[in-house]
Amino acid sequence: MDFKQHFERAWKVLTGFFVPLLVNTVVLFAVSVITLGIMAPVASAGYMQSLLLALREERKPEVKDLFAHMNLFFPLLGFTVLFVLAFIIGLIMLVLPGIALSLAATFFLTYMVPLMTDEGLGLFPAVKESCRMALEKPVSEHFAVVAVFTVLASIGSATGIGALLTHPYACLFVLSAYEEKRRRQIEGPKTAPPPPPGK
Repeated sequence: MDFKQHFERAWKVLTGFFVPLLVNTVVLFAVSVITLGIMAPVASAGYMQSLLLALREERKPEVKDLFAHMNLFFPLLGFTVLFVLAFIIGLIMLVLPGIALSLAATFFLTYMVPLMTDEGLGLFPAVKESCRMALEKPVSEHFAVVAVFTVLASIGSATGIGALLTHPYACLFVLSAYEEKRRRQIEGPKTAPPPPPGK
């Protein structure tokens, strides 16, 4: 995986659609806060698909994109509620189970949302496929993708308003990696050319 290419591709889209991405990110955060997180999962799904189309088709992101996948409202909300409850219970019990659950979700569910919006997969098939993609060899590539996303998200959280820049950039980077992984699956493994006659 060419990480430099993913960084550059994400940066090109971020700078090329800077104002629309900034507006969408502000609206995403605002909607999440105003609705006490209820709309956050489905709005994030629309946000991610909008970024993916900006990467793939150079399509300008629009605010209405955040609400383009309302059909996923209940599956994503239910999943989020169950995850948050499990996380809280894990923290209350021994702390470590909660942290372990959070790390596992970050690692295995990286591609769950784009699989649901882009491929039209249901919740459980998307979870299963995201886990498969995470464990796809070489696994070190996925570790690197998750590490980059985590570092960028941490920088954004630490700087507050900086998240308006780091969040879309981190998502674009992950989506660029997602596209490469899906392309590999479609193209299949590269086969070696047949040996010359007489060999």
